[in-house]
Amino acid sequence: MALIVQKYGGTSVGTVERIQAVAEKIRKCRENGDSVVVVVSAMSGETNRLIDMAAQIDPHGPAREMDVLVSTGEQVTIALLSIALEKIGAPARSYTGSQIRILTDDAYSKARILNIDDSRVRSDLDAGRVVVVAGFQGVDAEGNITTLGRGGSDTTAVAMAAALHADECQIFTDVDGVYTTDPRVEPKARRLDRITFEEMLEMASLGSKILQIRSVEFAGKYNVPLRVLSSFTEGGGTLITFEDDEMEEAMISGIAFNRDEAKLTIQGVPDRPGIAFEILGPIGQANIEVDMIVQNVGDNDTTDFTFTVHRNEYAKALEILRQIAAKVGARKVVGDDKIVKISLVGVGMRSHAGIAAAMFEALAKEGVNIQMISTSEIKISVVVAEKYLELVVRALHEAFGLDREPAMG
Repeated sequence: MALIVQKYGGTSVGTVERIQAVAEKIRKCRENGDSVVVVVSAMSGETNRLIDMAAQIDPHGPAREMDVLVSTGEQVTIALLSIALEKIGAPARSYTGSQIRILTDDAYSKARILNIDDSRVRSDLDAGRVVVVAGFQGVDAEGNITTLGRGGSDTTAVAMAAALHADECQIFTDVDGVYTTDPRVEPKARRLDRITFEEMLEMASLGSKILQIRSVEFAGKYNVPLRVLSSFTEGGGTLITFEDDEMEEAMISGIAFNRDEAKLTIQGVPDRPGIAFEILGPIGQANIEVDMIVQNVGDNDTTDFTFTVHRNEYAKALEILRQIAAKVGARKVVGDDKIVKISLVGVGMRSHAGIAAAMFEALAKEGVNIQMISTSEIKISVVVAEKYLELVVRALHEAFGLDREPAMG
């Protein structure tokens, strides 16, 4: 008999019919002899509806009251799901974050979980009940309702699984697992049976939107096995776990990409100590996050300095960079907001040489110019013109045989 924590997102509980289908799924799991704790999001569109109503009164409403407001979406779902479970003979009890006492800090709208009191949950499980928990929310030391930020229900589920020492945390979404890349870009993309926490973190940070980064970090930290499954189709999904010997054969697990990138270059900067800080200091002070950085040595004791930012921050960063250029005596500022970052991810890179060369060869064959390169232990990222996105993803998918099942070592 296993203890399973299941999480259902907004599309999975988007209608009464879907909530009833989720209840049936939970009942089957329970009939297998497993104890089940369920974490749910608000019904799809509900959080936005609540925020829109508040905005009609005050677009900048008090953070405390906004958290009280948006946390009600999950309260509706836990009650409806518990009613649906009881109706089909599965005893259930619903809890808000404050009723369980999911203790958080007091950072409204982006609170972090500090502690979970699991006593009520355990006593309900011992009594044979399904425990239904509101995701995305908690309570601070003063008793104020807090929320964990968008996608916070994933974090609630992983935190519950960690507190209860659950055998598995199952995240039910509208996709049936983690794929080698986005199937909408490469139809030959293959669902992975398993992937490591490290790889999933890289994929999530590089643009794969399947899981919230914080929940993957949490799961890795507390060694909670995570499984991504579909609410709408049967299947084993993808298990996210720690590295094991079976994974050594797969050099590359997946290809992630991010369309939300823009590139800025300041040319002819005096090549002197501290110049990088003079450029990036004001960018950081403007709360603009910098991703990739490349510095080239130029002529006559000057250098060219290139970095990428989120596309939404492009205009703001460009304006700041022009001011910096005038101040430091740079020659020119140029920018490009029609680029994408494409990344190969795989723990197998640690034990396989030549992956970067194979990547660059595949792009050369397609006549694609690489504008920037960055590497880490399990990742190689390149920046290319946006128009090449699909071409590059498909070429790399084929070059590394990602459409084929890997041989087991």
